Amino acid sequence: MITLKKIISWLIWPFFVLVFFLLLLIFHAIQVVARTLGGYEAHKKSVDWLLALLLWQLRLMLGTRITLRLPYQLPPDCPLIVVSNHQSMYDIPMLGILFADRHPKYVSKVELAKGIPSISYNLRHGGSVCIDRKDARQSLPALKQFGEYLEANRYAGCIFAEGTRSRNGQMKPFKPQGLSVLLKTMPSALVIPVAIQGSWELARYGFKPIPIGVHMQCTALPPIDRTGKTNEEIVCEAEQAIRNFLGQ
Repeated sequence: MITLKKIISWLIWPFFVLVFFLLLLIFHAIQVVARTLGGYEAHKKSVDWLLALLLWQLRLMLGTRITLRLPYQLPPDCPLIVVSNHQSMYDIPMLGILFADRHPKYVSKVELAKGIPSISYNLRHGGSVCIDRKDARQSLPALKQFGEYLEANRYAGCIFAEGTRSRNGQMKPFKPQGLSVLLKTMPSALVIPVAIQGSWELARYGFKPIPIGVHMQCTALPPIDRTGKTNEEIVCEAEQAIRNFLGQ
């Protein structure tokens, strides 16, 4: 059934898509210039601005409500392992803003490393890792090197442990392998489960159109105490913490 909201969404959709791709194209050039002239710090600032503008575009054009919660102080100079459920591409801007001062990097599939303005460039040059999920000989060494890089620089590594996004908001079982590698290579990292809510609704129709009035939420849950626990137990505890928060 076609509702008034869906009709409005269709009317806004072409303008939203145009602005979205203009932002990606403009900030692709800005990233290249920033990285070339200013190095890592300038590049990171350009990415922070892009993420903020992508969220503001949702607010201004689609009336999306966005709630970010980090209800406690993070210890200084401590690497982070941020493990989250995954619902849409907008999970990344929310995590990027929530943990901006901890230099978040991402575990991404290798297919995203080419062909997407701004996003592919940042994945290749911003410190994230792109893995081939079908090739353990590539992915496991890449994850190990990524974890060592995060540990050495005291950065935040963000991983969507389901392996793929949920299209209806229902969490898929965690795939422990990638998270286990980060736990092994980041012994001093604080493990933070993060619950994503509502962003799946933006992709309900495959982004054609994008619904108006969605409420997206990104909530950092209490860190997991790693003392005396195996990596498998930590993975299970992170998954259960998110499921409990989501009521699943």
